[in-house]
Amino acid sequence: MTGPLVKAALAPLGVAGAAAVGAAVWGVGIERYLFTVRYHALRVLPKGADAIRVLHVSDAHMAPWQRRKQEWMARLAELSPDLVINTGDNLGHRDGLRGIREAFAPLRGIPGFVVHGSNDYQGPTPRNPLRYFTGPSGNLPAYTHLDVGSLDSFFTDDLGWNLLDDTAASVEVKGLRITGFGVDDAHRNWDKPELIPPVLSTLPDADVTLGVMHAPYRRTLDRFIDLGADVLLAGHTHGGQVRVPFSRKALVSNCDLPLDQARGLSEWTHGGRTVPLNVSAGLGHSIYAPVRFACRPEATLLTLLPV
Repeated sequence: MTGPLVKAALAPLGVAGAAAVGAAVWGVGIERYLFTVRYHALRVLPKGADAIRVLHVSDAHMAPWQRRKQEWMARLAELSPDLVINTGDNLGHRDGLRGIREAFAPLRGIPGFVVHGSNDYQGPTPRNPLRYFTGPSGNLPAYTHLDVGSLDSFFTDDLGWNLLDDTAASVEVKGLRITGFGVDDAHRNWDKPELIPPVLSTLPDADVTLGVMHAPYRRTLDRFIDLGADVLLAGHTHGGQVRVPFSRKALVSNCDLPLDQARGLSEWTHGGRTVPLNVSAGLGHSIYAPVRFACRPEATLLTLLPV
């Protein structure tokens, strides 16, 4: 092949290589710091009720050096939420609690519900990202034990939030009774939804009921609708973390949730009922996979309105 022909043949490879490098620089060096708030409104409250602002946060995967993320999260209190929902995977390092304290301290005194993801117990390990295309990730063969006890003490004793792993709780917000129930991480098969109904039976009648989970597996979504959830909230998927720009579908969800529901507000139907489902793309990533592409880190402000 002559020189001009070789150059012509290699030109597309050069363009593709430059595009790949550019995407990597964007995803690693820029987009993972482009924190954003997504806004949605849901009509689920009784007629005549005042609007309730619900801040949904998830998957911080916090490491102590992530100061930009900590500072941005601390400013979420400026949204003046009436209720906070935290759908787990707060820790991303054995010393991540320091950053979590900084990030959530301004929300002290605002009612909240929180459930665990596996990364509230287990430290991250290096993984081959291509394995996520073969199905949900498996159990970790070896991992760092994280201080989930101190994390829970911060949430419950300091912030005043309710831990909902396989249980339920009720809070009053603007004169309305809001019940939340949830499960421990279904991705690790740690969930025990059968423990929830006895607790629900002891709580006052609710004006609105929230089903809170980390991993939005179909079995959990179905069970939560059966238990009477009016709104479903989850995290875990990272929105796919790396997406094709302008596509509605994630490349992976790391669970059995349909790929077009791996991020944002959609609906889930089961047993003749259809309820809103919000899946947060989360605020962080594993320290071993520091990239986001076409999938900004996010928190969500859900405004609950009267029907």
